[in-house]
Amino acid sequence: MIDKLLKKGLFFLVVLTGFFSQAQIHNPVEWDSEVKQISDNEYQLVINAYIQENWHLYSQELPEGGALPTVFKFEDAGDKYELVGDTNESESVTEYDNVFEMDLTYFSNSATFTQNIKVLDSSLASIQGKVEYQACDDKACIFQTEDFEFIINEKSIANAGKEVSENEAISEDKEDLAVNNPEEKRSFWGIFIVAFLSGFAALLTPCVFPMIPMTVSFFTKQSKSRAAGIRNAIFYGISIVVIYVLLGSLVTLIFGADSLNALSTNVWFNIIFFILLVVFAISFMGAFEIVLPSSWGTKIDSKADKGGLIGIFFMALALAIVSFSCTGPIVGTLLVEAASKGGIAPIVGMLGFSLAIALPFGLFAAFPGWLNTLPKSGGWLNTVKVTLGFLELALAFKFLSNADLVLQLHILEREIFLAIWIAIFGMLALYLFGKIRLPHDSKVDHISVGRLITGLVALIFTIYLIPGLWGAPLKIISGFPPPMQYSESPDGVGASNAGVSSPTGSLPEGAKYGPHDIVSFHEYEDGLEYAKQKDLPVLIDFTGHACVNCRKMEERVWSEPQILEVLKNDVVLISLYVDDKRKLPESEQYVSETTGKEIESIGNKWSDFQITRYKANAQPYYVLIDHNEEKLIAPSAYEPDADEYYNWLKKGIENFSKPGTSSTQSLNADSVSVFQ
Repeated sequence: MIDKLLKKGLFFLVVLTGFFSQAQIHNPVEWDSEVKQISDNEYQLVINAYIQENWHLYSQELPEGGALPTVFKFEDAGDKYELVGDTNESESVTEYDNVFEMDLTYFSNSATFTQNIKVLDSSLASIQGKVEYQACDDKACIFQTEDFEFIINEKSIANAGKEVSENEAISEDKEDLAVNNPEEKRSFWGIFIVAFLSGFAALLTPCVFPMIPMTVSFFTKQSKSRAAGIRNAIFYGISIVVIYVLLGSLVTLIFGADSLNALSTNVWFNIIFFILLVVFAISFMGAFEIVLPSSWGTKIDSKADKGGLIGIFFMALALAIVSFSCTGPIVGTLLVEAASKGGIAPIVGMLGFSLAIALPFGLFAAFPGWLNTLPKSGGWLNTVKVTLGFLELALAFKFLSNADLVLQLHILEREIFLAIWIAIFGMLALYLFGKIRLPHDSKVDHISVGRLITGLVALIFTIYLIPGLWGAPLKIISGFPPPMQYSESPDGVGASNAGVSSPTGSLPEGAKYGPHDIVSFHEYEDGLEYAKQKDLPVLIDFTGHACVNCRKMEERVWSEPQILEVLKNDVVLISLYVDDKRKLPESEQYVSETTGKEIESIGNKWSDFQITRYKANAQPYYVLIDHNEEKLIAPSAYEPDADEYYNWLKKGIENFSKPGTSSTQSLNADSVSVFQ
């Protein structure tokens, strides 16, 4: 008997723990602020964010259609003080987001924001400000505002010497964060691998490939012993690595590790690099050659004749200069791609590239017999070079697309971008099949097996791209073309409706068509009134325009036929967007009794509604209620398992339809069933 009571008690403890954990208000970001004096009338406002593990805080600069950016507002700016420049932020991470189909920039662990001001009125005592931000983990997102007060007086202002030491400490903290950040490590590994593969591609060009047997034979013949030949060839390879790594270091030193990331997202930088890549591509295809001044090569060759280790180093430098027409475009592309990551990424990229170039020289010097297995130089090297030219041309339009997206000009929309890529890769397939000849191609009676296979890959890829013109998602190339919503017809022929026909008939008053053409209300009272008319339960969907997991639920779970059937026929959906920035009429603005914050926008209103009524502030968050606004079942958050979500919906609906059962009884009964 005692055992049964203990088991029942433990069981109900688990039920209650689970129920209240879902209703917990999350506060994953803690903020503090300080003021630093720069000069007599200039100050720096410093705002620090401390982010819980596994949560992300988003940057201030994000493309439209993505997550909600962090926004700082300073009250009464321009009256007694003025803002100097923009609000700067510490180092961040930029990664591709599969839901929004674009690169998003965010912070992990911590972030620092600084805003310089100039005081115009010496009587200024304090500055009021606030931050609006979104934070997400892998299950939920929250939308919050935080108020700040910056006291302008000597007690809160650090002297100049303290400011320097604190800035140094912040810099050290940022460096430690970059080292310990797993996302940063993965990013560097990605750069290294891509650069390494690009180095192998550069090896197979007419400027580099013939140098392998010539150089290795020189070392083995000129050296007094085989060991000396191997040693000299290895030093030659090391010299190649050093030269290219120095190039990466020079780029980082000139532009600065922190500014490279900002440079890569600059409109003019993207346009200029688009032009450069087009020029490189045309050069690869044989229209002309990009070469460094011949005098450079002559001077380096004269240094290489001196012999010894210094001579070997200059031989490696001569290789870099002579092969520039082939390696230059590849190196330039890698440097810019690495620059977009910031930090030491250009150095990592050049390390990977140069290792691939240098590796064959060391291996063939150690095993000279392998030289006999190398294919002979010939027209196939030019084919490799032209193929790289096509790839450079396709990549160029990615940078033009970046500029268009930032300016929101809608010139290079998704359909146009895909049409360009279809044309480029279609022409590449025809070239590889021998249907097109370019200036430096030699006449061939037949194509090799390798060329045929590569041509088939290009043709298959071209065919794969074509449905994208009609709305296919094209997940293989996610991140390269503009996102789905940045197109002429976001809901065109290829749009998925989960096999459900387009809606017909008139919408109820106050309703709109939501995801998958589900009738959805955006005003709570309108939806509740309609549910009473139709005698249906209400599904409250606390969501956000910039909520990643909300989109995942809509695209991957709601699209399942059995769930879609329920959402369309068995409930009334009320979608409340907590990040809706539209202002409420002044008469409807108020101060929250729960949080004490000013409720100024529609999003603030629904966020406060969620916090006040359900003691939760994460999205997505789903609540099934009856006409008395009582819960029919314990609320559900992010649930990627479609079967579990369907069962949750059905149990709530069953509780609504049970005759003679109160909402409280239904909730308790269902809570037991959920945890069994």
